[in-house]
Amino acid sequence: MTSDEAVRAAVEAAYRDEWGQVVATLIGLTGDWDLAEDCAQEAFAGALATWPRDGIPRRPGAWLTTTARNRATDRLRRAAAGAAKLRQVAVLARDPDDEPPAEEIPDERLRLIFTCCHPALPFPARVALTLRTLAGMSTAEIARAFLTAEPSMGQRLARAKRKIREAGIPFRVPPAELLPERLAAVLAVLYLIFNQGYDEGDASLTAEAIRLARVLAGLMPREPEPRGLLALMLLHDARRATRTADGVLVPLEDQDRSRWDHGMITEGVSVLDRALAMRRAGPYQVQAAIAACHATAPDAAGTDWPQIARLYGELARLAPSPVVELNRAVAVAMTDGVEAGLHLVDGLAASGRLAGYHLLPATRADLLRRAGRGDGARAAYEEALAMAPTEAERRYLEGRLNSLRGDVEAGHPPSSVGRRTTDEEGTDP
Repeated sequence: MTSDEAVRAAVEAAYRDEWGQVVATLIGLTGDWDLAEDCAQEAFAGALATWPRDGIPRRPGAWLTTTARNRATDRLRRAAAGAAKLRQVAVLARDPDDEPPAEEIPDERLRLIFTCCHPALPFPARVALTLRTLAGMSTAEIARAFLTAEPSMGQRLARAKRKIREAGIPFRVPPAELLPERLAAVLAVLYLIFNQGYDEGDASLTAEAIRLARVLAGLMPREPEPRGLLALMLLHDARRATRTADGVLVPLEDQDRSRWDHGMITEGVSVLDRALAMRRAGPYQVQAAIAACHATAPDAAGTDWPQIARLYGELARLAPSPVVELNRAVAVAMTDGVEAGLHLVDGLAASGRLAGYHLLPATRADLLRRAGRGDGARAAYEEALAMAPTEAERRYLEGRLNSLRGDVEAGHPPSSVGRRTTDEEGTDP
């Protein structure tokens, strides 16, 4: 017998590590997205029911895949009414330990990403569907990542699956000449997967995103942006261990740089250099260059903020978005003064383009605090606290708010040192 606590921990770990592979395998065999997700969910539920009695298997992923395949086989047999369904049953009935046939695609999960990112689907649907099927993110989590309502996201996912089924979109990586037209969506998917793991402290999810980025860079060696994304991930992940302390977010300026993974930083800079040598700069290369400015600075005081501000200007040209403008505003504040940055942040707030995005009031709060405008800073911190998506960020904001209240009660002006920038925490789009 195995304790329920150990089983729950093992199932949670298997979900993080194996969900995408189980779903990708079943989609590849059946072509039925809903069946694949349903049977994968049943397999994980079965693990919770049987592992306490039988013990945690040596290879949880293989157990889950076999169980999901068996569930799919049973369902298809019950529904079999024609040759197509019977062929699916025959494919599923193969020994799951048999070696798959050799193909060009090096990973079924990468095949799944390219299928989700077919140009027949709207761009947001491509990204959302891959996050749902590959990373196992819930509809609510994906909606938060897109800053949209959960019901709207649910409808978007349903439409995307229906489009794949009705259009007969194949489950494969396209030929080399068609890869570039899907590349932007694939890169966006990988970066959102990385950010999901990075924000939640899930090392397995960030490692999976980095692994897939390496595969993609090898698949497309003449394209610089996959290398740019890989460099960006490496440079952010290098300081993952120092982002929180006792469950509280630690701003970059306060992180212990001796604990950063300097081997990963060196690799990230090298990968970025190879991408930039192709002389076709893109948004991920520029973001990686910004991350390199932070990662290679000897200390917080040595950060090259003017260079970062210029890079954000270039990023705004290549990939304009309000989040990029928010990051640029912070860099401007560090370069040209707090009031210059506040002017840009207030403009963004007035535009309403970042409504519901907690880093807008959080950034505004820190700039107001450093400008000595305590009342406005407190109100902005409270607004950010109400929207903060993670416990680490909530604790950080609570600490800043309490510190600000303490300064006022003691008759002191607000401190001039605060959280500097949203980009320091890896929140670029």
